[in-house]
Amino acid sequence: MRNLKNIIFDLGGVILNIDAQLTFDAFKELGLNGSFQEKKEAMDFFFNLEKGHSTPGAFRNFIRQLIGSPVSDEEIDAAWTAMLLDIPAERISYLEDLRNNFRIFLLSNTNEIHRLKFHKTFEENFGYPLDQLFERNYYSHEMGLRKPDREIFKQVLEQNRLIASETLFIDDSEENVIAAKSVGIRGLSILPGTLLETLPDYLNRSI
Repeated sequence: MRNLKNIIFDLGGVILNIDAQLTFDAFKELGLNGSFQEKKEAMDFFFNLEKGHSTPGAFRNFIRQLIGSPVSDEEIDAAWTAMLLDIPAERISYLEDLRNNFRIFLLSNTNEIHRLKFHKTFEENFGYPLDQLFERNYYSHEMGLRKPDREIFKQVLEQNRLIASETLFIDDSEENVIAAKSVGIRGLSILPGTLLETLPDYLNRSI
């Protein structure tokens, strides 16, 4: 693609298949009444977890308060990570090939419990750490920021000396893509699970 040198990827819905409903269902089985979306306090807590402003231990205690019973750390983690599904091998093969022509990065809104889970899954399936697939991995809970905050994109650009106009950001959230575009990054919003159907066509049409 003309003048395109860098690609920043979202993780969930782009590389990793996810289904948030599985987590909602799992927490209901543990005794949580209603959904997270219905509880503003819960959503605020989860956003703070993704920003690293809260710890996994505090999160587990918060869940126990919502449920009202002493469920174990292991039960909470299993429910919380139930949304994390598979990482299709063909997507990883495609990304490995892309490294021959582009600098590739990962930028994900996530938390420590999820990060440990998908890193373990990746290494078990592909035989090497996820950190080695990308030039650099960026996680919201380590940065103290989460998409769609404009500052999170600025930090990725500045820390890697990337030129915004030479950089593409891919996410399954239109809101996040709009935020990336607002700092001059090219943006591609895709439907969940359609990376291999969407990105090659986008690159071919843009040459």
